[in-house]
Amino acid sequence: MRTSVFRFHASRIALSAALAATLALGPALPARANDTTAHLDAGGLIFVQNDVVEMKSEDLFISTEEVRVRYVFRNTTKEDQKLLVAFPMPDIALSEGDLSIPDNASDNFLDFKTTVDGKPVTTELEQKAIALTLDRTEVLRKLNIPLAPYKEGVVKALDALPADKGKELVAMGLVSIDEFDAGKGWERHYAPRWTLRSTYYWTQTFPTGRDIVVEHRYKPSVGGSAGTLVGYKSPDMSMIENEQRQMAQTYCIDKTFLSAVDRATKAQKDGSGPPFSDLRVHYILKTGANWSGPIGDFKLTVDKGKPENLVSFCGKDVKKISPTQFQMTAKDFWPTQDLGILILLPHPKL
Repeated sequence: MRTSVFRFHASRIALSAALAATLALGPALPARANDTTAHLDAGGLIFVQNDVVEMKSEDLFISTEEVRVRYVFRNTTKEDQKLLVAFPMPDIALSEGDLSIPDNASDNFLDFKTTVDGKPVTTELEQKAIALTLDRTEVLRKLNIPLAPYKEGVVKALDALPADKGKELVAMGLVSIDEFDAGKGWERHYAPRWTLRSTYYWTQTFPTGRDIVVEHRYKPSVGGSAGTLVGYKSPDMSMIENEQRQMAQTYCIDKTFLSAVDRATKAQKDGSGPPFSDLRVHYILKTGANWSGPIGDFKLTVDKGKPENLVSFCGKDVKKISPTQFQMTAKDFWPTQDLGILILLPHPKL
């Protein structure tokens, strides 16, 4: 019996392939002011230090409502392989600004679920509080401070600490001091600055002589803006050109997509800019290359939500299979990049 490690990892995305899948056009409608929410990157299966289990297939579905993935694995040896399986959730750091957290009351904030051969898997949860690259979990636990910085009651618990303990946490980089006047006079509070690192894990046996099916699903963290920088023009373009270039690279935005945005913008009467808000979903994909050999059969399906929405992502030979869904397939697939999906939503008519 051989023991190895693989992980479901929550991190960035963009599909390995150079060609853009820029798909679907929608009507032009009035624009709104820009207001952005950050996404939490989440993603796929990581297998570390293993050269005996093959990924025969990966069937991945991504929408703004749900991510589903089905893996078929084959143990290529003549004995069972007992492996440690883990799914690290996205790191949470409130210092990074407003974050899109599907369920901020739960430790399982993406509602992550896993089955093996159709049966639910019972997982264990490990959580750590990281500050200035150091593990400070026990420091917070001894002070009865919740490890999840986004949970209700964390600031209240921090503010209740003795002054000397508060100073220690500031020195460790665990908290900072927020001072402000919100209309009730000058206030002073401790703000959590640590990063929450959560990992679900279990031990799985990969039997010899038959395939095993691992499936998981969760609610993605979806970033968004009330307006979009795609196609936006400003008198001082130097302020936004770099971000526009980054978006073009991450989502493989091409001339066809930009032309659709430009037509919608020109159709407006108020000249206020592109009449779209945007949504962004990210998924880790390149870790599929950590298995023994390439992914035998790979399938990606992206659902943009509504027919009038625009969508852009990086993929090769992408086909439209329904009014809202686009799909690519590949044989012996080596993912070399992660996947970023950009969806533009027309603003409602006034």
